[in-house]
Amino acid sequence: MKARTALLRKVKEIFRRHISQPINRVIDLINPILRGWVNYFRIGNSSRCFSCVRKWVEQKVRRHLMRSRGFDGFGWKRWSNTFLYGKLKLYKDYQIRYYSSAKATPSDKP
Repeated sequence: MKARTALLRKVKEIFRRHISQPINRVIDLINPILRGWVNYFRIGNSSRCFSCVRKWVEQKVRRHLMRSRGFDGFGWKRWSNTFLYGKLKLYKDYQIRYYSSAKATPSDKP
């Protein structure tokens, strides 16, 4: 919870600092942060936390787009997830990885 709160604060600060910047620049700034955080917490049972972060980031991106165009609301119907992740290249790999603990035996080596 502490790590998620720190992540959300950091991303929120980026959105706040770059309020007049194009969304592509903001996404270029937040993607490495999201990628690093997700890769660190990827191993384990964190899918519920990942979905919370993913939805929160989508909401912030849509809100940024709406404000930049002078509209009210969040733009849920205006911009689809395909647009956010396909065209804008928002980070989307929020999947958990499972690694086996089996070690390589000497016969496995070439």
